Amino acid sequence: MGDGGSDTGEDPMLDSLICVAGSSIKKSGFIASHSTDERERRVIFVNAGGEELRRQGHSEIEVEADRFFQGGDVLRTDEEVADGGDLPSIYQSARYGNFCYEFRDLPPGDYSVDLHFAEIVYTNGPRGMRVFNVFIQDEKAVSELDVYSIVGANRALQVMNIPVSAGKDGVVSVNFQGVVGSPTVSGICIKQGAPELQLVSSGRDGKSLLCDNCFAPVKLTAAENKAARMSFTAKYEREIRELKAQCQMKQDECYEAWMSLTAANQELEKVRAELDVKFFQNFTLGQAMEKETEKMAKISSKYEHDRRLWVAAIDELERKMKAIKSEHSQLSFEAHQCANSIPGLNQMVTAVQSLVGQYDDLKMKFNEEQERRKKLYNQLLESKGNIRVFCRCRPLNMEEASSRPQTVVEFTDAKDGDLGVLMNGSNKKIYKFDRVYTPKDDQCDVFEDASPVATSVLDGYNVCIFAYGQTGTGKTFTMEGTEQNRGVNYRTLELLFKIAEDRKKTISYDISVSVLEVYNEQVRDLLASSPPAKRMVVRLEIKQVSEGVNHVPGVVDMKVENVDEVWNILQTGSNARAVGSNNVNGHSSRSHCMICTVVRAKNLVTGECTRSKLWLVDLAGSERLAKTDVQGERLKEAQSINKSLSALGDVISALATKSSHIPYRNSKLTHLLQDSLGGDSKTLMFVQISPSEHDLGETVSSLNFATRVRGVELGPAKKQSDTTEIQKLKLMVRLNNFL
Repeated sequence: MGDGGSDTGEDPMLDSLICVAGSSIKKSGFIASHSTDERERRVIFVNAGGEELRRQGHSEIEVEADRFFQGGDVLRTDEEVADGGDLPSIYQSARYGNFCYEFRDLPPGDYSVDLHFAEIVYTNGPRGMRVFNVFIQDEKAVSELDVYSIVGANRALQVMNIPVSAGKDGVVSVNFQGVVGSPTVSGICIKQGAPELQLVSSGRDGKSLLCDNCFAPVKLTAAENKAARMSFTAKYEREIRELKAQCQMKQDECYEAWMSLTAANQELEKVRAELDVKFFQNFTLGQAMEKETEKMAKISSKYEHDRRLWVAAIDELERKMKAIKSEHSQLSFEAHQCANSIPGLNQMVTAVQSLVGQYDDLKMKFNEEQERRKKLYNQLLESKGNIRVFCRCRPLNMEEASSRPQTVVEFTDAKDGDLGVLMNGSNKKIYKFDRVYTPKDDQCDVFEDASPVATSVLDGYNVCIFAYGQTGTGKTFTMEGTEQNRGVNYRTLELLFKIAEDRKKTISYDISVSVLEVYNEQVRDLLASSPPAKRMVVRLEIKQVSEGVNHVPGVVDMKVENVDEVWNILQTGSNARAVGSNNVNGHSSRSHCMICTVVRAKNLVTGECTRSKLWLVDLAGSERLAKTDVQGERLKEAQSINKSLSALGDVISALATKSSHIPYRNSKLTHLLQDSLGGDSKTLMFVQISPSEHDLGETVSSLNFATRVRGVELGPAKKQSDTTEIQKLKLMVRLNNFL
């Protein structure tokens, strides 16, 4: 152990870790001593966290398996530990956590303790991840030890010759307490007797020696110091002479090797020069060969390309010659036939002229018949009333059916358009409508009666279909339906596409759809790509294009080609619609949803152009404010809804009394519908009611409003000519006259 002093050095930081005089830190692993006394002093050597170890040789070492511990866990690693000394394997295991060791049954007396450490967990640091104190017999022996900061990871470290005394109980305790992280130890060795001082080398001051065990400076007398100096001087002079002899011998060997290397380098330079010349010659020849090869490849490629062009040109000329000969023969044959068939050709021309005359006559009759059919069809609808009112009653819902309320609606004469309503339990009032639907009637039955009015838009007439009634009576279901049971909106557009397909040989149609809602007396575009919050801010205004024709600038108008596109647009608009909750319905529509379908038609025979409009309107609930019991924003919505429905009632009343002024501008709703509620349009109203006695008041109010609507008599419906096309025709006539 005489070389241990070189591992410790004089590091003030390491000195600050040692709390007991005489102990020291060594930056390497355990080195077995050949001294018999040293082996006999070793009382206990424990492999912390590991198995029993035994080493044979010049110095036998016995290391016991881990015992005497209380608490803690075991760590092991397979990585090699550097500077592990004679027993590197003890540093590959460790005990860590909250633990201590108690060595019992030791004879009373003085002992020294060696502690062995290695950082095998935090192999990438950083420093300060594991800092701990060591107490021996409840006295701090090592303060804030950080193994990684001293030697790094997977390297051995010893704290040696910590003096300790065992009392009469024969117990030596070693306790580990963490400061940062969990403490760890790889081995503990207890040796009998206090540390011995062995003089091995002089200190810095030249007047002291270092202890071989603890490396602490030892003061000597002047005589002892002189004897030690003479001994060291004789030893070093002898070693210097030996080293000088070895140095001279190595110098001679180096000189001989240098001379040999110089001769070899000269030969190598000659060979290298010759090799460079040969390499340059080969490189020059290679470049010349590459250039010649490239020229040959270009010539060959050009020749092959020209050969293919000439072959293709010759083949093409031969093919054309054959075709010309064939055409010449065919023309000669046809010329002979034409010369022979001139008399028959004159007869054929006469027959074609006759057929053309018949075709023109049939075309004129067809147009007259088509106009007559449209006129009769329109007269048939007008005979039923330009404003038609259908009443539809929803079935009882699950909550109403469970409470078994009294049904106040009778459908005895529903087929004749009569609806009975029980007033105050006994009195029955009869309402007359164009059609009454019972809860058993499905969507097909409803659309079958509505389709004649809806399809009038293809003949150039403005049409308006709207659903009216209190919240929860099925207005949205009637108009929109579901994907499995679709309503009037989808079925109407589906029928328009079917009829347009049937008429495509005589009439071309362009159909576009826009979806609006009137929310709190503001017009909102439900197909706009902006988020809902921004749609609330953007204000759309209604502009009058011509007399009685309104338009909303900036609205998204989507051209549709098939029913799949229609369904996607309708779903987009429905999902963007404003909804809310009140006492009547938990998912109530809080706005008027308005689908505008514009049909531009052109008769391919007569050139007539029309532009008509179909409004499909799902009105918001018409219930009174007292029944909804809403406040705040919902109250404002309800007031706006009732205001617009009241304005619709005023328009209906003005139309019924044939007033000279119709108050269309009192509401955004009626202003938008102005060109489809007037005397030259066709209107269909669905009044939706509830059969429950709890909704009797709202049901009677809705039926009275529907009765007023049914009493309105509009003038004859008129075709809506496309003014844009008319202006184009006028311009063409003026240009022709000018030319």
